[in-house]
Amino acid sequence: MKKTTKGFTLIELMIVVAIIGILSAIAIPKFADLIRKSKEGATKGSLASIRSALTIYYGEQEGIYPSTSMASAEGDEITTQFAGALVPKYLSAIPMVKLGHPGVADTNLVYYDLGEQNKGGWGYRGPETGEMIVSSTRLDTKGVPISSW
Repeated sequence: MKKTTKGFTLIELMIVVAIIGILSAIAIPKFADLIRKSKEGATKGSLASIRSALTIYYGEQEGIYPSTSMASAEGDEITTQFAGALVPKYLSAIPMVKLGHPGVADTNLVYYDLGEQNKGGWGYRGPETGEMIVSSTRLDTKGVPISSW
């Protein structure tokens, strides 16, 4: 009686490993891009929340946006002052900016920003306009400047 062995040959295993390697080389960059897109989407949603809170604040304060009196120059951090005006009545907390760019940490800091900063946090243009932006000169996944969201 002939005894048969079951299993894969070394060649078959090498072919399977090569196919898995090729598929992962294609899939991993796609997943990395999806993660960055999801972080950008979360940041856009957070930006809309802050803008809504500013609009409600403006209405309740009868035409006055939060002050930037603690800022002496563009780029100054005003997180404490800004959060004091909006948290907890209008927002539960200042949300995080999640850009997904290498070397840029997620942060919830707010800066007095007239548009030329690249701090990676929130940029508040001041009580004249009440405009809120993301303080970044980088481009998003669609090639649009992040500060223009």
